[in-house]
Amino acid sequence: MVKGTHHGKQKRIRTGSLRAVILAGGLGTRLRPVVSHVPKTMAPVGQRPFLSYLLDWLQDQGIRRVLLCTGYLGEQIEACYGSGYGRISLSYCREEKPMGTGGALALASGLIDSAHLLVLNGDSFCQVDLGHFLEWHLGKGACASLVTVRRPDAGRYGRVSFSRSGRVTAFEEKQQQNIPGWINGGIYLFRSRAIAELERKGPFSIEYDLLPSLLARGLFAFRSRGGFIDIGTPEDYRRAGEFFAARRHAESAGQVSIC
Repeated sequence: MVKGTHHGKQKRIRTGSLRAVILAGGLGTRLRPVVSHVPKTMAPVGQRPFLSYLLDWLQDQGIRRVLLCTGYLGEQIEACYGSGYGRISLSYCREEKPMGTGGALALASGLIDSAHLLVLNGDSFCQVDLGHFLEWHLGKGACASLVTVRRPDAGRYGRVSFSRSGRVTAFEEKQQQNIPGWINGGIYLFRSRAIAELERKGPFSIEYDLLPSLLARGLFAFRSRGGFIDIGTPEDYRRAGEFFAARRHAESAGQVSIC
């Protein structure tokens, strides 16, 4: 069982009541030229699995229960982390065949026992104050909210358009040119009943299927000024070590921006 480490001060909000779900079942096809023997979220970064950085951060934010949605090579995740990580209790929901991010979430819906659900992509890290995000989400009365981060190369990710109040109006497709804008940071808050309503008819995507279907019901974008990294491609994966090294240095100097 992996032991958690603690960085920074404990967050004082209602985050302890949240169940967090980490989507860790992706095939990681684009990353296989450099990481082929472990699931993508277990890719080593600075001699530690990428997933450990996510769990460290969740622990520091006050999260105490995490459900890992696994798939490809998921047995490695369970063998490594077992039933707990530091002060976090871990449970698992494993898909038998690729279900996409939305399908994995639908499969896990019967295990959700909190009014609001925190969902994270297992292959990206976006620094945000979860207590602030939760309070903002509840204040909006949103059906769902997502964290967005501004990037100079937003075209490669696909941009999120939203009004001054934060209500999402559209999702723009990925583009070739590098254009600035706000992108999906891979962190979501959902009303649990919205997840319970998901139909289990096969693979589907949170990004491309679920979120657009929630526009009319009240989907909001929370703007984060914190750091962001994903490890979906070999190029981004190679930058991850430097990203977390710089983050540790900033934390020790008290210079980390989290919202």
